[in-house]
Amino acid sequence: MERFAWKGKLRNWLPQYRENLTLAVPVMLSQVGQVVVQLADNAMVGRLGALPLAGVSFGGAVFVIFMFWGMGVSLGLTPLVGEAYAKRDLRGAAALFQNSLVLYAATGIVLLALLLGLEALMDRMGQAPEVVAQARPYFRYLSWSIVPFMMYCAFKQFLEGVGNTSAAMVVMLTSNAINIGFNYLLIYGKCGFPEMGAAGAGLATLISRICMPLMMLAYFLRDVSFRRYLRFFTWAAQGWRRIRQLLSVGLPISVQMVLEVSAFALSSIMMGWIGAVELAAHQIVVTFGNFAFMAMVGISSATTILVSHRFGRGDLDDLTRAATASCHLALMTNFLTMCCFIGLRHWIPLLFTSDTAVAAVAAQLFIMAGLYQFSDGLQVVLLGVLRGMQDVKIVMRYAFVSYIVINLPVGYLCAFTLGMGAPGLWVGFIFGLGVAALLYWRGLPSTQADPPDTGRGRIDRVFSLRDSAERSVGFVSEAIPAENCSPAALSCRFCRGGGPGRPRAIGLGGRGYFRTVPHR
Repeated sequence: MERFAWKGKLRNWLPQYRENLTLAVPVMLSQVGQVVVQLADNAMVGRLGALPLAGVSFGGAVFVIFMFWGMGVSLGLTPLVGEAYAKRDLRGAAALFQNSLVLYAATGIVLLALLLGLEALMDRMGQAPEVVAQARPYFRYLSWSIVPFMMYCAFKQFLEGVGNTSAAMVVMLTSNAINIGFNYLLIYGKCGFPEMGAAGAGLATLISRICMPLMMLAYFLRDVSFRRYLRFFTWAAQGWRRIRQLLSVGLPISVQMVLEVSAFALSSIMMGWIGAVELAAHQIVVTFGNFAFMAMVGISSATTILVSHRFGRGDLDDLTRAATASCHLALMTNFLTMCCFIGLRHWIPLLFTSDTAVAAVAAQLFIMAGLYQFSDGLQVVLLGVLRGMQDVKIVMRYAFVSYIVINLPVGYLCAFTLGMGAPGLWVGFIFGLGVAALLYWRGLPSTQADPPDTGRGRIDRVFSLRDSAERSVGFVSEAIPAENCSPAALSCRFCRGGGPGRPRAIGLGGRGYFRTVPHR
């Protein structure tokens, strides 16, 4: 597969852009909806005073790390279902879905136990006792919401695997409305409901998340095309083989997500070491950065879906085109975001604060946030490509290097050792996300043109040989020279022929030897 590049006129790319955005926009709206609800929670609880708001912020900050663990595990379902769907293996897709419901429910129960155990330790986390008192009931309700949320994730990621992102958007936005409505009733005690304060926001979240899998189930039962998957559920389909398959893709994704979230969380802690003004400015920039990031998440999710479908069909050329179009969209979106952040850096902070000192620091940080948009967008989309091909184990290692080994030390060095202050921590983001984008780019499959005198083509690291392609087709055990590749390889879904006498095969690290595959 060739490295991504712009080839052809703009109008030739428009159908690909349209296909990506059709899938991406519902995901963007769902993600933005979650951010808006969090802002609404803070605003509605904030009317009660600084203490309840601090409790909600503290409880939410602890909970979100565990939530990302669960979300990451669930993301492994999408590329696996997408591959089975592209092969028209409906029973295989149904078996994955059935096992995911069991696995994610068990994951939710494990996370619930950890969260409830952690609640007892909240007073040992350096927070004021009155803040912990406000946080505990809110955190307890959030903890119970993790189980229905994981069940919702099973439905959501399955639907994305078969190319349906709009149903999850409708469910998410509806649950957001339920959340905000019960916030009003339970926080302030309206319409005969008890006045629960900050705890009411947690209970409202629990109610809305219980509704989410129920709405998804109703959608499946109503729609004939999805109800058939439920008919394929059998005891024989339940087993450790599918569970291991889901975990082999989901766990590395989960680790990558937690590492990235941890880098931002630890940077926020270090920002607090500099001062309260800098921390407040940092939070303003991070809030707007999250909105920009949601657009990238939508494009990345669409990329995973499109790539997994082409991976399942073995169409390398179309896979490359889909991934390239996603990179185009990411770069165009990030260019607009960069212009807005830098051009409006003096006005955006005034939407949040009238403190001139906070606004001045935020204006400096918006420049840094604008500069890392390109690398941030590329690394998110490239992650989507690698997830779509189920090549995720290398991602976990690259994430550790980028976010922990590069991002945090460089930020600390620039902020404290070199005396750059708050902008120095954001220099760490620029370096860390830039390295992540380069490493993910390096981890992509690549092609090399066949030398005319050897007739040997190679596709290095394609489909992560042992981890991905082997699962979908299965390689024979021996390796053979490329020039001895069977003539049948010319029609193989992996060994794409380059013309008579010019067979292509899957490369083993560029050593000139290739594995052959069963040809259908």
